Amino acid sequence: MAYVITDTCIKDELCVEVCPTDCIHPKKDEPQFEAATQLYVDPVGCIDCGACEAVCPVVAIFHEEDVPEGWEVYTRIDREFFGDAVSGLGSPGGAAIAIRSCCVVRQPGAARS
Repeated sequence: MAYVITDTCIKDELCVEVCPTDCIHPKKDEPQFEAATQLYVDPVGCIDCGACEAVCPVVAIFHEEDVPEGWEVYTRIDREFFGDAVSGLGSPGGAAIAIRSCCVVRQPGAARS
């Protein structure tokens, strides 16, 4: 199991500073940082210490088993950011595009199609 960062991430890097295994990326000095909409946890490097979750000021980090309902896609997004075959979910900016294309946003009271 690993921790997962969701789209409420503000890229303040507090989690990066406390991570003992250096598994949260991209960092400010990495080329993908500017384009990335959030930071990501490498599930292979994560040791489940919880240090990142404790310092997150916007409650964007969850243990994989505790990701809120409806946000499960972020587990996949974090994994794909570090994977060999990136589908667009894990590419910088790709996550937001993929979520918009897969999810239907309805106005309250709108009929389902």
